Amino acid sequence: MWLLFAVQPAAAAASKAILVLYANNRLLPGNIAADRGLTTSLADANRSVRIYSEFLDGPQFGGDDYENLMVAYLHGKYAAAPPDAIVAVSDEALQFVYKHRAQLFPAVPVVHEGVSTASLRAMQPMPADIVGIPNDYDYSGTVAQALRWHPNAKRLVVITGASARDHMTEARLRNELPGVAGRVAVDFWPVLDMATLESRLRALPSDTVVFTTGLFQDAAGELFSPRDTAALIASASSAPVYGPYETFLGTGVVGGSMPSFDAIGRRTGQILQELFAGTAPTALNLPTSTSMALHVDWRQVQRWGIAENLIPADAIVQFKPPSFWEAYRRPAMIALAVFFTQAAFIAALYLERRRRSAAELTTQNIHTQLAHASRLAVAGELTASIAHEINQPLAAVQMSIDAADMMLQSGAEPGADLVRVINRIQRDNIRASDVIRRLRTLLAKHEPERKAFDIGFAMAEVVLMLRPEAERRKLTLDARTPAVPLYAAGDRIQIQQVLINLVLNAMDAESGLAENRRHVEVLMERRDANILITVNDRGHGIAPEDLPKLFESFFSTKQHGMGLGLSIARSIIEAHGGRIWAESRAIHGTAFHVELRAAFVGTPERSVA
Repeated sequence: MWLLFAVQPAAAAASKAILVLYANNRLLPGNIAADRGLTTSLADANRSVRIYSEFLDGPQFGGDDYENLMVAYLHGKYAAAPPDAIVAVSDEALQFVYKHRAQLFPAVPVVHEGVSTASLRAMQPMPADIVGIPNDYDYSGTVAQALRWHPNAKRLVVITGASARDHMTEARLRNELPGVAGRVAVDFWPVLDMATLESRLRALPSDTVVFTTGLFQDAAGELFSPRDTAALIASASSAPVYGPYETFLGTGVVGGSMPSFDAIGRRTGQILQELFAGTAPTALNLPTSTSMALHVDWRQVQRWGIAENLIPADAIVQFKPPSFWEAYRRPAMIALAVFFTQAAFIAALYLERRRRSAAELTTQNIHTQLAHASRLAVAGELTASIAHEINQPLAAVQMSIDAADMMLQSGAEPGADLVRVINRIQRDNIRASDVIRRLRTLLAKHEPERKAFDIGFAMAEVVLMLRPEAERRKLTLDARTPAVPLYAAGDRIQIQQVLINLVLNAMDAESGLAENRRHVEVLMERRDANILITVNDRGHGIAPEDLPKLFESFFSTKQHGMGLGLSIARSIIEAHGGRIWAESRAIHGTAFHVELRAAFVGTPERSVA
């Protein structure tokens, strides 16, 4: 089996061939991971690289005859195109190359991968062109960590197999583990058939910890992959199981101090690149051992009740469900960004709403003040009429007082005549008081209110207030209201102010007419859910081009008008949810219309005297 990595010819260096020799079969998970790391590393090289992989298929095959056959096979296969480098994976592969190198490719540099220090020591003296990073699996570190996580353990069961490789591993374990286990009893189960092994595992007490390197072969001679046997052991065991290989993770093994086979393959690829670049084997700056890391299976951590705070911060935890933040970090950040953006937008809208509310309140206050100023202006305009209306009852009172005085001075018994005089005084006094009351109500500065009121009664008050002015101007003021009370919701004084303004404008429009034509008409009627008030005059009307501008501020058709009366009237009516408009009448004059929504609640007010 071989792989070819190619780059563009212009940038490519001389093509290199690599022979990778594995001690066992190609489907061993560790071999697959190491091959992945090696090919990934070499794929980055700026040259064409061909990788050839061969397998000694131990421990199924072995012995001198088999080795001689493999030497003849490899020599014959690659004699015409010898490799530029050999990678020996694991102890047995390097031992094979070391023993038969002279018969194979004596001048080809060798990079060993996953070879133990003990094997390297046994092959001394080592030629200078055989290099690599020793790999000593951390059996002691794995057991020590397991006992820290299970402080109540009283027994350590060690499981190995029956192959020659298994025996080598067992010898090392018997030498190392007693010193690590301390007070815990160490029980080796080296040569058992798989059925017996599983049965004994099921009977283990809870105060036991199991350590295994897996089996290549059991006592019955059946061959296995160490990963497969690790899965069988973990499945059958009633105690937690630990191992030294990362390929055991996911089989039910809790974990252990392990090297990364992928990282080992990558580092081998880097060494090859340095050699191909011309670096002498003796000039390579290589570490003294492969780095180890604590790997754990999160599912087994939970299964055996290992406290999360006991797991070192630098441990590599696998199969742990990601937290919400880990699983949805990007969507969560987007959602948070959207949330804070919306929050900022809402806050800005809220501040803007507050500013607008403040501005509206300020505008409302200004409108209220303008409305009050407008009422004061109206009062000034009506001064002569108001004075005349008050003087009439006051003069009558004075005449009645003079008559009463004459009766008293005559010495005659006044009797019924005096009573009639006093009644006249009382009536005329009430007339004067009503005039003053209506005037004070109109001129008083007050906050706008909203409640139901009889709009017919309010209009009658306006007519009473303006009738003296109509008489002074020698015109007829005619008001017609429905027979039943009509109620509107709002501020009575402000609505009266609008009506006064419209009636006075109508009077002004008729100022140049003959006396017999001066007639102002105020009508009120119910239209569905609304109340329609119309003020008609017989003046010259309004030019069509001026009608759209009639209610704008500072626009006036009067020579000396300020143009605020109708603008204020529109603001008041629109604030009451109504509308106001003007139209030229068919013959002469103008009609001003005010439409307000009728209210269905209210108490009838007293009629106007």
